[in-house]
Amino acid sequence: METVRAAERELMARLPEGALMQRAAAGLAAACADVLGRVYGTRVVLLVGSGDNGGDALYAGARLARRGAGVRAVLLAPGRAHAGGLAALRRAGGSVVSDAGGAVELVEQADLVVDGIVGIGGKGGLRENAVPLAEAARRGRGVVVAVDLPSGVDADTGEVRGAAVRADVTVTFGAYKPGLLIDPAREYAGVVRFVGIGLETVGVREPEAEALQHADVARLLPVPGAESDKYRRGVVGVAAGSARYPGAAVLAVGGALRGGAGAVRYVGPAGGAVLARYPETLVSERGPARAGRVQAWVVGPGAGDDAATVGEVLAADVPVLIDADGLRLAEVGAVRGRGLRGVPTLMTPHAGEAAALLGVEREEVESGRLAAVRELAARYEAAVLLKGSTTVVAEAGGGGAVRVNPTGTPWLATAGSGDVLSGLGGSLLAAGLSAVDAGSVAAYLHGLAGRFAAEGAPVAAEDVAGRIVEAWRSVVGARG
Repeated sequence: METVRAAERELMARLPEGALMQRAAAGLAAACADVLGRVYGTRVVLLVGSGDNGGDALYAGARLARRGAGVRAVLLAPGRAHAGGLAALRRAGGSVVSDAGGAVELVEQADLVVDGIVGIGGKGGLRENAVPLAEAARRGRGVVVAVDLPSGVDADTGEVRGAAVRADVTVTFGAYKPGLLIDPAREYAGVVRFVGIGLETVGVREPEAEALQHADVARLLPVPGAESDKYRRGVVGVAAGSARYPGAAVLAVGGALRGGAGAVRYVGPAGGAVLARYPETLVSERGPARAGRVQAWVVGPGAGDDAATVGEVLAADVPVLIDADGLRLAEVGAVRGRGLRGVPTLMTPHAGEAAALLGVEREEVESGRLAAVRELAARYEAAVLLKGSTTVVAEAGGGGAVRVNPTGTPWLATAGSGDVLSGLGGSLLAAGLSAVDAGSVAAYLHGLAGRFAAEGAPVAAEDVAGRIVEAWRSVVGARG
């Protein structure tokens, strides 16, 4: 978040004193008014800390008070509350609550609670005096609106290391913070509303995280030219499945056929099952090295203990996507060596697989996704797509902005869904996308396909594969 803080400092130096806070407060007040619907006569409680977020809350409260709301501010650090904001609130008819016990009851009965306790510089959970108020807001009847991000969550990493405010709406200013995009903190943010305050005029350099949107993905999608044939469009090889898990091969091929490559070669023991479902697949029984020309490989889904095939694929001088059993069977030196030679590799673990590779507990990965994906990318010198409630993608070496996938649905947590994603990502690699772009675009399309397939109900992995084309079309519409 230092990039955002630096941009704010630069912008404040250009503007009259207090102008940036007034912009933020105006946007916050407008969002609160939208949430309330009718402002006049409503009961609003501000939870005010000592930082700028508290000032934003006080100035926004003053605007609401002038529109007829009954606004009361609970000061968690009375001697350090923003003086200008406090004066503005009192001039507008708002008041301050000094009784801590009474404050809890007020929060429970409020129509709207504004969380201005801690700003983006806060670390760790809420302090002891704020916890009862956060709990009261959660069980109360009012809507909870967080200023910039919910108090108690880590803006930089998305971690939650203690008690935190659970917001229904978060109004964030100037730039999205990683903690609003990455679980577990994302769960605390509710609906995120963005308010521009002019940071784009100074630029936010080297972001910690970024989230692609439709237009970004549309620009990355491979498009065949007039002279393209199936080989020029790219051929992806899929080395997957086993006698025990033939379905993994079928699902990976299904994802690959819909990912932009011109052809799919399958190598493995599930050729019969693959051909029965997808007769257009080029099936070989000769092993990866002798299967024919490919522009990328997918290896690992349902592979069991076939370390020889994984090693053979990693020896190839083309991009490789490693998933599932392949992650366990791939030697660190072999993967890292590819990266040092400049041959792209994309690893796609879920949290449990990532934890095993890092030698930590699964909970550590789930609570610190940014740190985990960067560490894996650095250790293996490979791009890493860490699947989960928030899917994140890091470039080889772990540097640069981590891409956070904004699409998806919890219904995607179903057997075989990851196999479809692997095939899709491998096909995009074969079509010429970089490892990071292939992972990001695959996750985006896969998430959209999951939404389209689910529509609020359970889905199977094959349902997701069948909706990838629809997801692709929806993104292509953003090209114009």
